[in-house]
Amino acid sequence: MNLDPTSEQQRWRDLARDFAQEEIRPRAAELDREQKFPYDLVAEMARLGLMGLSLPEEYGGSGGDFVAYNLALEEICRADTSVGITMEAHISLGCSPLANHGTPEQKERYLAPCATGERLWAFGLTEENAGTDAGGTQTTAELGDGEWTINGSKKWITNSGTDITGGVTVMARTGVRENGRPELTAIIVPQETSGYTRGPAYEKTGWRASDQHPLYFEDCRVPEENTLGERGRGFQQFLQTLDAGRVAVAALSVGLAQACLDEALARARERRQFGKAIAEFQAIQFKLADMAMEIELARNMVIKAAWLRDQGRSFGREASMAKVFASEAAKRAADQAVQIWGGEGFMETSAVARYWRQVKINEIGEGTSEINRQIIARSLLEESPEETKARMVSQ
Repeated sequence: MNLDPTSEQQRWRDLARDFAQEEIRPRAAELDREQKFPYDLVAEMARLGLMGLSLPEEYGGSGGDFVAYNLALEEICRADTSVGITMEAHISLGCSPLANHGTPEQKERYLAPCATGERLWAFGLTEENAGTDAGGTQTTAELGDGEWTINGSKKWITNSGTDITGGVTVMARTGVRENGRPELTAIIVPQETSGYTRGPAYEKTGWRASDQHPLYFEDCRVPEENTLGERGRGFQQFLQTLDAGRVAVAALSVGLAQACLDEALARARERRQFGKAIAEFQAIQFKLADMAMEIELARNMVIKAAWLRDQGRSFGREASMAKVFASEAAKRAADQAVQIWGGEGFMETSAVARYWRQVKINEIGEGTSEINRQIIARSLLEESPEETKARMVSQ
């Protein structure tokens, strides 16, 4: 077993780390305070190949593997999760469905400008009463005269309203199956399509420099050729997209947790009480040790899940495990970082206060901790003793 990254994976990680620490981190507090989308940083990330890191080279992407993508994403999020979620949602949610299910014509028209980072792409799933319960989708699409007519709305859709957004892939009800369940289909909607509008940006607790909007569809018409993949296969596409997205959100959580540890270590070394640095007190040492252990475990879970995907093996359970553990470990790390910083950590001028605000969403986005625990438990209960034995041997 070799736990060292390949030279290519290490190159992407180091490239992301250098850019994040030199260009993103110094501006993170300003971005959070002003809530302005960082077009210049995204453009530079595109130039470096980060905005298309795991997308196919034939359409302008960088062709990196999934492990490299998650290593790089961790480093970006270590500097700022607003920039990190912009990258993650663009690649994992926006572009990956186009890359995995699009026709050659769709990839050339929609994926190519996104793989280079010239454009961003969004994924429209969540609604008021649908998200975790994708079957509750109320947005409809009716097919007639070679066109889809879409009506409905979506909420909290990342990268949907920037000046460089190319469009959104919408999950819509297109019928009812024989078993009474809704037929869901993914449909490509370019940004300036008539009948498609965006509401005002949200006022958020975290990710304040990223872009999220509600979306509205009123008799929005697109040609039938904008169907992404097969009609009625939207639910399967959604599950595949979220499995990979959960690994990436876990990587985001690891990056944020590492930033918390960085700040906690610096504070513990510099602050003095009773004549010595607080790092010399056992109570502080135990907090630092617990943070470091959980971050290392979370990072290894992310890498394993990403490696399984690169090998073409099943990774859904590992994706959910990584997402739950990393997001909750990041929350604990943020809490302990504030505790180590003491009163200063409660001030908005401190980085750890910003991290504390940002961390909660990681337990919610791309599958709540509750639904991911259900996925893990269900996979355990549905697995036969022979499958369990075979899996343990393969590991």
